[in-house]
Amino acid sequence: MPSIEYSVDKRDIFFTLFEQLKIHEHLKFDAFADFDKEVYEMTLDEAVRFCVEALGPINRECDQVGATFEAQKVTMPDAFKRLYKLYCESGWAGFSHNPEYGGKGFPLTMNTVLDELITGANTSFALLPLLTHGSSHLIEAFGTEAQKKMYCEKMYSGEWGGTMCLTEPQAGSDLASIKTIAEPQGDHYLLTGTKIFITFGDQDATDNIVHLVLAKIPGGPVGTKGISLFVVPKYEVNPDGTLGERNDVYCNRIEHKMGIHSSPTCVMDFGSEGKCKGWLVGKEHHGMMQMFQMMNEARLGVATQGLAGAAASYMSALGYALERKQGSHYTSFKNPAAPRSEIVFHPDVRRMLMSMKAYTEGIRGMLYATALYADKSNHETDSEAKEFALHMLELLIPVCKAYASDMGFRVCETAIQVYGGYGYTQDYPVEQYMRDTKIASIYEGSNGIQALDLFARKLGTKKGLRYQQFSQMVHGKVEGWKSHPLASLVSSFEDALNTLDAVTKELLGGMAKGELAHGLLSATPYLEMFGNVGSAYYLLDGAVLAHDKLQTLFADNGAETAEQKTALIRNNNDAAFYHGKVCTAQFFVHNILPKNLSIAATIRSQDMSAMDILFQDERDVEVPSA
Repeated sequence: MPSIEYSVDKRDIFFTLFEQLKIHEHLKFDAFADFDKEVYEMTLDEAVRFCVEALGPINRECDQVGATFEAQKVTMPDAFKRLYKLYCESGWAGFSHNPEYGGKGFPLTMNTVLDELITGANTSFALLPLLTHGSSHLIEAFGTEAQKKMYCEKMYSGEWGGTMCLTEPQAGSDLASIKTIAEPQGDHYLLTGTKIFITFGDQDATDNIVHLVLAKIPGGPVGTKGISLFVVPKYEVNPDGTLGERNDVYCNRIEHKMGIHSSPTCVMDFGSEGKCKGWLVGKEHHGMMQMFQMMNEARLGVATQGLAGAAASYMSALGYALERKQGSHYTSFKNPAAPRSEIVFHPDVRRMLMSMKAYTEGIRGMLYATALYADKSNHETDSEAKEFALHMLELLIPVCKAYASDMGFRVCETAIQVYGGYGYTQDYPVEQYMRDTKIASIYEGSNGIQALDLFARKLGTKKGLRYQQFSQMVHGKVEGWKSHPLASLVSSFEDALNTLDAVTKELLGGMAKGELAHGLLSATPYLEMFGNVGSAYYLLDGAVLAHDKLQTLFADNGAETAEQKTALIRNNNDAAFYHGKVCTAQFFVHNILPKNLSIAATIRSQDMSAMDILFQDERDVEVPSA
């Protein structure tokens, strides 16, 4: 296992998809009739090969060369453009898109795995397809037939790129404050305004860039209710599909960032010459509704960035720990003549590796399951099952986005610690993984916003129905596990689940009483609690399955004594894997899940010191009026 090159734990990915979630059994919908387990496995084998052999090796070069800006134009590294062409030619660009427009029609669950692989291999590279996917899907969902015909096929093939232009200098995440204006001009609009933090707002890897822009039509409602959505191509498109005149939309600067150096983050000027043409997507003043309808997939994509960074960092750190010799084995530390030991045998290193493995695999289970709910919410024919899947998707999306990106970053940080001084250098990839992963907790709605969404929207509406359904589902599984040999782990997990239930009830009760400030202060700690329980649930679910399969292997191989079982685990790959799944769940339940007790104590303390304090110089800042 290399410590420098990108590598993939394909065995765990396949276990989660096919043994635990059984996606080949749960996605038997008409839309996926051409796919079966063999097709899924062969496709993922090819994806792993592409990412490990082609995409991963250019990651450092893309980071060091970066995207460059001159004279309103962004130039991508040559390696990036070469691999992007190969990516499109190999058919990955339209992987999960509608076959009607040239896509391959794979489920979102499979696309989530592909995103993990591509993002782990090269995070900057992955962002161009991610943004193109989101913007093109908006056009397919809300555009006219002419717009779909004009844009979707070229975007699904990767020939054209796409962006989502929301943020403005004065607005940030407060989209009600955007000032970009769209003036009606017959069959189109003229846009004027500036957007910031636009990922791949300009680049030379695709022939055209299709911007999806939020703007206000004069005379519309105030606030977010007055926002509309427009398609604004870099080059106008002629009726025959060829490219026409250059539109009046230009990049005037790219940001110099901590990471993702070959993903240009652009400041975009629309209509600096008064000639920026845009075309309305859907109805006037429906822009926010349209964006939010697409938000689940976008936020799941960003959550996958956290998973990808964690997975790549863990695999690199493990490879390093297996090859790096330093110090003697802990049983011989008093013997100066003892041979040097690989650091993987040092207990503290093993603790760090287990922490990384546990977070990564718990997040993977939660994200893949959430993607499966997304597929079911789109394709289930049974109304009750469809509604349940939608409720689980809505509840878990903010948890996935925030928890995966926060914990993914911490896993990257731990990887650097495993490497020691070398991890802090550019000789090994983990320092780049950490820099590239950090952004995932900030964009697509910062994690504080995700916590507020979970608390105020997902828990606070429908009388708490979404959480009730989640809790009932998990408690049902727990009841079935109580007679299992892993019952002691189940009992510890049930205690944590009961604590989450109780804290949820208390927060909802406080919200009903108008205790808004305390609820908002508690939202982020609460989301971490939820993420810990969610990860533990999927780890434990996998461990129960793995334990049973391990017992079958023992029986089939005549391993009856402890010595025989240990020997089989050491010499049989499947036995070692299943044993590892049990150990990983055990570690998480005993070492990570107990943190929920302290989080619960924090929330229940009703401490309001953060609201009561008067920070230095705060007295000079006027308190906003209600």
